[in-house]
Amino acid sequence: MKSYLQRMGRSLQLPVAVLPAASLLVGIGNWWASANPGAVSAFLQAGGNAILGQLALLFAVGLALGMSKDKDGSAALAGVVAYFVPVSILSPASVATLKGIKETAVDPAFSHIAGNVFIGIIAGLIAAALYNRFHETKLPMALSFFSGKRLVPIMASIVMLGVTIILMFVWPPVYEALVAFGKTFVGMGAVGAGIYGFFNRLLIPTGLHQALNSVFWFDVAGINDIGKFLASQGTKGITGMYQAGFFPVMMFGLPAGAYAIYRNARPEKKKVTASLMMAGAFAAFFTGVTEPLEFSFMFVAWPLYVLHAIFTGLSLAFAAMMHWTAGFAFSAGLVDFILSFKNPIANQPYMLIVQGLVMAVIYYFGFDFAIKKFNLMTPGREEDTDNGPDDDIEVATDASDDKYMIQAKKIYAAIGGSDNITNIDNCTTRLRLQLKDTGTINRNAIKSAGAMGINVLDATNLQIIIGTEVQFTADALAKLYTAKAPITDVKGASATEAPEETVANVNSGATDEFYSVVDGELLDIEEVSDPTFAQKMIGDGFAVEPVNGHIVAPVSGEITTIFPTKHALGIKTSNGLEVLVHMGLDTVELEGKPFTVHVTEGQVVEHGADLADVDLAAIKAAGKVSTMLVVITNMAAVSYLKAEKGGRQVAADDEVLKATIK
Repeated sequence: MKSYLQRMGRSLQLPVAVLPAASLLVGIGNWWASANPGAVSAFLQAGGNAILGQLALLFAVGLALGMSKDKDGSAALAGVVAYFVPVSILSPASVATLKGIKETAVDPAFSHIAGNVFIGIIAGLIAAALYNRFHETKLPMALSFFSGKRLVPIMASIVMLGVTIILMFVWPPVYEALVAFGKTFVGMGAVGAGIYGFFNRLLIPTGLHQALNSVFWFDVAGINDIGKFLASQGTKGITGMYQAGFFPVMMFGLPAGAYAIYRNARPEKKKVTASLMMAGAFAAFFTGVTEPLEFSFMFVAWPLYVLHAIFTGLSLAFAAMMHWTAGFAFSAGLVDFILSFKNPIANQPYMLIVQGLVMAVIYYFGFDFAIKKFNLMTPGREEDTDNGPDDDIEVATDASDDKYMIQAKKIYAAIGGSDNITNIDNCTTRLRLQLKDTGTINRNAIKSAGAMGINVLDATNLQIIIGTEVQFTADALAKLYTAKAPITDVKGASATEAPEETVANVNSGATDEFYSVVDGELLDIEEVSDPTFAQKMIGDGFAVEPVNGHIVAPVSGEITTIFPTKHALGIKTSNGLEVLVHMGLDTVELEGKPFTVHVTEGQVVEHGADLADVDLAAIKAAGKVSTMLVVITNMAAVSYLKAEKGGRQVAADDEVLKATIK
């Protein structure tokens, strides 16, 4: 359940990332209106409010996309369909017609179903679950046009009809319960804001703070603090109370705490600590992104992090008590503070600067006291551990490697390579990795790769804090993992050493013919659901959606490699082309169980010869994709490639592709 909620939190970041656009438009509109009210300011504000008015729909799309297996666009379309079905059917006018009553007699709860992000969340989660279940379903020939991904939005409309019937009866009490929850916290005033602020920080290590935020910031329980503030529709001095107190913490308190950590670092480590703290403090002050700074001490000095959570709660409570309010669309940094300054319902926002200066003093002396009193091992105070050769990993690079790929290669080696990786994901600032054993990682090597912090959640889950550019490192790491790059190819070579271009030992001008590996539907490789193959990161070739599990050789040549997990093997043709036969997607996790290989390394085979038998049912039962791929991995040696168009049925050993060598 925790993993599922964490995935929800990551998925919600996509629609939430749209909010800064709304904030920018509304903020500039407010600034313009303060100087010259008129059509221009109204136009800008209307543009921002247009985004805010569709937040529930954005949540439905974001969750459907983010929670689907391969983040396909058809899942997002299903999310749209799943959202509009209940919203349309349960509108007050429609409910009145269905029940045969006057619209004025309809329960008021139904007037709040359109635009409620709770409905958007339900729609998105259901759409994602339907995509994961039905996106590979094959219908009878007469209905084959509606097979696979086309089936998902259809299923979403059907399933949501059933959900809508349920909602017709349960929505009024559910909505009343949500509103009662919201009113309880609003009724607690400053104390409620303080409790929320405390748990907001305390839940960050688990990633579950996003679920908590959705209750207070969006229209789940009727609070909708961000939406109301940006739209200037709330109560002056009240709306924004679940946001305002973060500004003094993120812009002033945490940077002051970072300075205290720097002051307490060992003399010989002050320079390194200063670099880390300055980067984190600047991110917190300017953008409100605090995770790089928080994760630097969250686990090595957890009492300090609890103190930080307490200070945050106090800041929110005090700002709410004084009715000093400001708001944000992204986070409580300088950019959002300036944009919200002219918002009509912002109340004495300048006083948050005064509060921030006080919080800076509290943070500095609070952190300084705790570090010294309890001898906390904050960055720069840890015991000296000389980095041995295994801690400072050099990696083989080539001219095309950017800084993200170099960092990814170092992390890849430090965590044990593909043999230890089961899943790679990321959020705003963190790599979220699932490993077979987190106990085998090299922490010092990960830090030497430029990581700001490491969070080992348990025996299999690891988080590495990179910063706001984490997406690029994650993409590079995913390429290494998908290619199953051996650590020996990554680790232990000079950082200036470039791999040789694979164009030697080939028969220039020769042509190799490639044949289907199985009976089934021929696919263009761009249609494969795995983006690494679809974007030809490994090489070019073709794929077949199999109707049986009998796999034959796609080309004549020598078996050069059989992977330990039996899901893939390599063939080298007599003309020098290197070919990967990959049986299914992500099937490396099945540890060879569905595969029976009939060849051995070094064996020479002709095209059409038996390679393996695959249990397709076992692959699908494990939630994997059974697509069979044939990829030429040394495309640098190919001058011309001609492939048959996908979308037709082929038999095993039908010719489908020709490759001419340079």
